[in-house]
Amino acid sequence: MTRSRNLFLIPYLAWMVLFVVAPILLVVYYSVFDVDGNFTFDNYTKFLSPVYLRMTLNSFWYAFLITVFSLLVAYPTAYFLTRTKHKSLWLLLIIVPSWINLLLKTYAFIGIFGTYGFANKVLELVGIGTKQILFTDFSFVFVSVYIFIPFMILPIYNALDELNPSLIYASRDLGASPWATFRKVVFPLTLEGVKAGCQAVFIPALSLFMITRLIAGNRVITLGTAIEQHFLVTQDWGMGSSIAVVLIIAMAIIMIVTGKRKRGLVDG
Repeated sequence: MTRSRNLFLIPYLAWMVLFVVAPILLVVYYSVFDVDGNFTFDNYTKFLSPVYLRMTLNSFWYAFLITVFSLLVAYPTAYFLTRTKHKSLWLLLIIVPSWINLLLKTYAFIGIFGTYGFANKVLELVGIGTKQILFTDFSFVFVSVYIFIPFMILPIYNALDELNPSLIYASRDLGASPWATFRKVVFPLTLEGVKAGCQAVFIPALSLFMITRLIAGNRVITLGTAIEQHFLVTQDWGMGSSIAVVLIIAMAIIMIVTGKRKRGLVDG
């Protein structure tokens, strides 16, 4: 029985080795070579320069903003979804846009936020006038939140849906206000869903590059943009790989810090 069970692990292990471990090792390998193919650690030294440190701060700052705004929208949305009559249908309507190609959604927002787009037409109708919406920090964060919002809603929705309603009723019976119930009962018990949602948004938001080009017009420079530049423009694969290695390490640390911890039972 154990032997047959181990056989079923072979496809999974082969997939992990070929498409996870091997690419990471390849990136690490390229990171210790310069543009001329010479072995060096100068790429990592160069990463510590003010230019790349500023990019790193920008990447974390924008990823933080995208995660915070996604959470502010996703939590109340997930909360009300669990209390609607046709919650499965509403949840499906939220998930469906994530099936559309990312590039198509990005180009759609170029039309919406453009000078003659829908957003500016609305501003003209209300008397504000045409504004520069595209190629701004606002448009970049807005589109990123729109794209990542389903990945924040799903784990929070699952955590809220599994919450025992009797705990909420007990809190109210004991005289707690709705805000106190949420703060001391609902939110702590759904914190694992919040952490999972934040992981699903923050980690990929760190390495965005296509949206920064198409929506922010290179006004927003992140590590993802730098990686793309080094691989496709300057052909400096070593520097691009070293930035990728730093991002991989940062993502691993974030997953460890925000990961679920097992709690031991304490006898009273």
